[in-house]
Amino acid sequence: MEKKKIERTLLIIKPCAVQRGLIGEVISRIEKRGLKIIAMKMLQLTKEILREHYSHKTDKPFYPLIEASMMAAPVVVICVEGLEAVRVVHDMAGATNGRDALPGTIRGDMSVSGQENIVHTSDSLETASAELKRFFSESDYYEYDSPLFNYLYAADEV
Repeated sequence: MEKKKIERTLLIIKPCAVQRGLIGEVISRIEKRGLKIIAMKMLQLTKEILREHYSHKTDKPFYPLIEASMMAAPVVVICVEGLEAVRVVHDMAGATNGRDALPGTIRGDMSVSGQENIVHTSDSLETASAELKRFFSESDYYEYDSPLFNYLYAADEV
């Protein structure tokens, strides 16, 4: 079996989830899956950060709705670490539109909206790297060993 690399990815718990009291539920799913949280903070997003974060969508007619939604309340930004974490976390989120997301995914279990869809996740290693730099500095990360690590992955996987 080919050994894979431990990756870091960004997860944003959106204002809709913060307002609905779902922070703990989302974090619990990440931890139960065996992924490790190595940085986390709550913050209020600004127009400047959002324009940078959604630069690929700012010219779309629906962008003002994204901006208003993402500034409605604070968000929780989390750096998640694990084997193939980018794909694993992105898959855990489910389809962007909660109505299309499969049961068992975060959006499939907690959302019925395309916009108010609980979380944002990075979709590639490159995106994750850029997004993590946007929200965290090196001093925000906490490296620690988990006694569960050897029970999460087989020896030939990492």
